[in-house]
Amino acid sequence: MRRASDEADLALVWSSRWSLTTRILAVNIFALAMLAGGFFYLDSYRAQVIDRRLDQAAVETRLVAQATAAAAAKDRAALLAQLGAATDLRFRLYPDATSPPIDSWALSRPTYTMRDPSQEPLQRRAARFLDRVIDTVAGADRPETITEPSHDRLGAWPEAVAARRDDATVQKLRRAPERTPFLSVATPLPGVAGAVLLSTDNARDIVRIVRAERLRLGIVLGAVVAASILLSLFLARTIVRPLRRLARAAHRVRLGRAREVQVPRLPSRRDEIGLLARALSDMSLALRQRIDATEAFAADVTHELKNPLASLRSAVESMGRVTDDALREQLLEVIRDDVRRLDRLITDIADASRLDAELSRARFETIDLGPTIEGLVAQREERGQNHGVRLAFARPHAGTAVVLGDGSRLTRVVENLVDNAISFSPPGGLVQIAATRDGDRVLVRVDDEGPGVPQAAREAIFNRFHSIRPEGEAFGRHSGLGLAIAKAIVEAHNGTIDVEDRDDGCTGARFLVRLPVAPER
Repeated sequence: MRRASDEADLALVWSSRWSLTTRILAVNIFALAMLAGGFFYLDSYRAQVIDRRLDQAAVETRLVAQATAAAAAKDRAALLAQLGAATDLRFRLYPDATSPPIDSWALSRPTYTMRDPSQEPLQRRAARFLDRVIDTVAGADRPETITEPSHDRLGAWPEAVAARRDDATVQKLRRAPERTPFLSVATPLPGVAGAVLLSTDNARDIVRIVRAERLRLGIVLGAVVAASILLSLFLARTIVRPLRRLARAAHRVRLGRAREVQVPRLPSRRDEIGLLARALSDMSLALRQRIDATEAFAADVTHELKNPLASLRSAVESMGRVTDDALREQLLEVIRDDVRRLDRLITDIADASRLDAELSRARFETIDLGPTIEGLVAQREERGQNHGVRLAFARPHAGTAVVLGDGSRLTRVVENLVDNAISFSPPGGLVQIAATRDGDRVLVRVDDEGPGVPQAAREAIFNRFHSIRPEGEAFGRHSGLGLAIAKAIVEAHNGTIDVEDRDDGCTGARFLVRLPVAPER
């Protein structure tokens, strides 16, 4: 359940096919896309400015309508001309639905000019093209294009018709041919069956403001995009490239080339990738050591099996040529001894080969070594396994020798050490066992009365199939794996095992096992 949960947490749904570089770029570009949303804000900003201009124009139109209505009929044309020139606006007064308007331009100068887009320079045409593109992307409103009526009457302007009909001020937004806003406002003329129409194409400043803001935003966005891409490539280089190197090294290890693969350790990196690189390097080194140990173990097994097999083969082949019953009985004894030796050897090899796997799955529990060793000594005496050698165990106080571990495996350690001590002790000799507390360690000691272990061999005796046997012992009684198995079990419990001379004036060897004390609950 935990593994499935972890896989679900680490799973990628829609981006599982993307490389890490693509994801880094996508995330940064997505953030930039949010910044690009400022272009949409500019469209909203332009709409707000236009609305304010229309409201201002509506106020001006009502004021002009009131002033015109208050003036004498003969003075209205001059008044409209003065007001248009003063405000840079165009005012048209429609007395009724059929009469031509009184136009402020008739007695004054035009206040705006309709430009022909085809006659403008390339720079402005490019700016208008960009405006169209951005308006399309932003989904901006598209007002109708203004067309001056050839027969100028009140009915040619829908806003003027609506203002007269509804007796209200009506605003209208159109677009000049060069895409600048064209504003018009109509309001009824008080006391007269007509209307005043204000129109202006002077909103070009709105376009200039929006374009200037757009240019500044574009410059900022371009600079940020460039910086983001460079930072993304930098991140991809510092993250993806080492990961790719590690992946290639792991792939080569998987192909069985562990010996020739050098996994980069990246010692200068102190981040998670550096930790990953060093972990993979250590794992590769441990795998290489495990492969070497497995090959050495296989070679040692082959060598150890060949000796009894050669003896067994020779005895079997000789059986067919021997007729003497006594000699045949001797050959049969050799065969039985070789079979027992092979059985013992295969059993020890099987235990050694599966030891690491079993220890990796073992659940450690609190073990009091005092009662454990006492029970082991009692069982050996009951079964007569001591071969005339006495065993003495000084049982510690309860709770003194408490460790955290696998009870059966720790018992195997003590049993192997006792077997080794008995095999080197003389008949009637004494093997002393003790378990004491030494600071934060539990010390297990096994002393024998044998010849001791030479200084030069004190490390080699813990190697597999290495055996220094006492004089007179029958060949093949021991496989040479007992101490190696004991060392593997002790080290799996975070302990150490050593051999030294006895310090009590007696001859013999002393084996010392040190194990961590179990933590208090």
